[in-house]
Amino acid sequence: MPKTGENKKKMQEDLTQKAYMGIRHMLFHNEIVAGQKIPFKDLAEMMHMSSTPVIQALKFLEFQGLVRREPNKGYFIESLSLEEIEEIYKYRELLEVTLLDETAERFDRKGKKKLQAAYDAYMESLEGIFTNEKLIKDMEFHITLASLSGQTIRIRSLQHIFDLLHLKYRASLQYVSVEKSDNTEHGHIFDAVCDENFVQAKKLLSAHISHVRKHAVLNLNRMIQEKSDFAF
Repeated sequence: MPKTGENKKKMQEDLTQKAYMGIRHMLFHNEIVAGQKIPFKDLAEMMHMSSTPVIQALKFLEFQGLVRREPNKGYFIESLSLEEIEEIYKYRELLEVTLLDETAERFDRKGKKKLQAAYDAYMESLEGIFTNEKLIKDMEFHITLASLSGQTIRIRSLQHIFDLLHLKYRASLQYVSVEKSDNTEHGHIFDAVCDENFVQAKKLLSAHISHVRKHAVLNLNRMIQEKSDFAF
């Protein structure tokens, strides 16, 4: 039988995970936004728990670069930064493109089947009206492609990059739609990988991420400018 102390520790960890996932959900759905002070006591009450697991969750989000703590003031969602989003996309491009080298060595029928499923799910999402679904399926296509490399550490780094983009900069990705984005880019990347033309796949993937970065930066710059104009 587990000791009472171990039970309490497990319950506390479960509550912290619940708080962490709850705050992530709010970030993804823009229920709390960049620069906003986080009312952790209200969050705790809303999630029917004490403030302790919420604070523990916020500390982990701070470590991830999504939240900052100001002494005697509390926790805030980190502000948006043009320099940061540029750096995020450059790092993402470096990771994804170099992972294709390992994928080229490991690519097989099983990998092709996994990538086909991720690509089909992405294309199906384009028929809907929900931007969130498109963003998630886009991410899953890229993570699936990266996972074929078998490089665990770099795949985790890529997952963290998508966390930052989706939880902190999601509003700047709202340009993604059938009308405004070149959805054939995924198809060209998919075809090149399936044809095992990895030289071409690297060029296409690099161009695709650069294209997405350009639009994300333009959107973020517009958002910052509109916020500045509104302040006056």
